[in-house]
Amino acid sequence: MKEEILKKIASYEDYAVELQRGLTAIPALSPSSGGEGEYDKAKYLEGELKKLKFDSIEWINAPQKEAKNGIRPNLVARYKGKDSSRTVWFMGHMDVVPPGDLKLWKTDPWKLEVKDRMLYGRGVEDNQQAIVSSLLVARAMMELNYRPDYDLALLFCADEETGSGYGADYIAANRPEIFGKNDVFFVPDSGVEDGSLIEVAEKSILWLQVTTKGVQCHGSRPNAGKNTFKAAADLITRYQSLYDTFPAKDDLYEPPYSTFEPTKKEANVPNINTIPGEDIFYMDCRVMPQYRLDDVKAEMRRIADEVEKKYGVTISFKPHQEVQAAPPTDPEAPIVKCLKAAITEVLGVKEPRAYGIGGGTVAAFFRQMGLSSVVYSQLNGTEHMPNESTKIDYIINDAKVFAITTITLASAGK
Repeated sequence: MKEEILKKIASYEDYAVELQRGLTAIPALSPSSGGEGEYDKAKYLEGELKKLKFDSIEWINAPQKEAKNGIRPNLVARYKGKDSSRTVWFMGHMDVVPPGDLKLWKTDPWKLEVKDRMLYGRGVEDNQQAIVSSLLVARAMMELNYRPDYDLALLFCADEETGSGYGADYIAANRPEIFGKNDVFFVPDSGVEDGSLIEVAEKSILWLQVTTKGVQCHGSRPNAGKNTFKAAADLITRYQSLYDTFPAKDDLYEPPYSTFEPTKKEANVPNINTIPGEDIFYMDCRVMPQYRLDDVKAEMRRIADEVEKKYGVTISFKPHQEVQAAPPTDPEAPIVKCLKAAITEVLGVKEPRAYGIGGGTVAAFFRQMGLSSVVYSQLNGTEHMPNESTKIDYIINDAKVFAITTITLASAGK
């Protein structure tokens, strides 16, 4: 049956392109990014799901008044297997990021362009490739009347790009009963072009807004004010000591250490000859799992206290994202072993490697629930960029890899 399923998947190239065309035409932007959310995309996907033989399709709606119809929808489609004590989940997210500067695009970001087996458009890689590849797996099994050893479920989430508070995080907090203790998750939202890497672990994430307040004055009379820009600049420099304070390394991760980087800087005063009385910058910290974020914040507070005393300013913190790392998926877990074997079979990669990342994915929410989760896809790394693209071959390859892993998982144990 495996070979028949793989042949079916290989025959779905036109279907995959048309799904991508339909999805790309629907700008599923979060309200915070100037959009209406995922409602229209969810309706489109519901229509496609109903064309197949799913046993159930459910909407899990997170309320948000700013979104279309006041909801951020999440879709769950189930296909019953021979044994319902475990579900193999495929998770994709429906939302996309804005296209950015349209002058940098060679095509209309909301209209699929197909050229030389490449697909171009906002969302084609991040994360419509995951949605489409999982649909190919389900369709192939259904058309061949094949019931997998375990239940198969597709989860299409909202809000991944802006924190998952209306998506995976909402479902984990409000509908945890839909997951079983033996369930496993595929999250096709990270990967490399040769398909050799499997993400099994993530660092903790801390995005911190740092606000410095002082006294505004004329640039020629600095003694009359308290220069917040100067204080903030000193603070940024001092925060590089965090690398030494939290030095742990682990080669599972890339890079293999914690990172503490200043990123966004808000405008303070509009003119050159005024010393600012307020300054705001942001820190992006990706912290190795053995460190508690509370300890990192305490050290950042201690350093800020020193700067306050030196410059006579006040410094406050506001977290924009704070996620303590979930326990990693065991690199020797059955789902990882089966996935490695499938990658070798489909792509010819001799030694696929499990690794950890600094970026965050929704797999963290499932790992926090004790569910084995792998993040895998064959990607060219154009997410969030102008002229975002993917290859038809990558979609087909992902679907084949996922199908083989699903088929072989039962024989690998729990």
